[in-house]
Amino acid sequence: MINKEDDRRENMSKCEECDAEISIPSDALEGEIVTCPECGASFELEKSSDGFQLKPAQTVGEDWGQ
Repeated sequence: MINKEDDRRENMSKCEECDAEISIPSDALEGEIVTCPECGASFELEKSSDGFQLKPAQTVGEDWGQ
């Protein structure tokens, strides 16, 4: 019997801020946001030749009508 969870292995990448491991789900899509479990930094997934690379996610500031 084949375990379906084996087909959904996660890839790992290093956080650029604190060097912690960030898991990237096998079903991740380009443009998705992943968050570092250690420091909370957010990264956007960008397609590369060997899977995904992490790019710092742009934060949207509040517009207080000014």
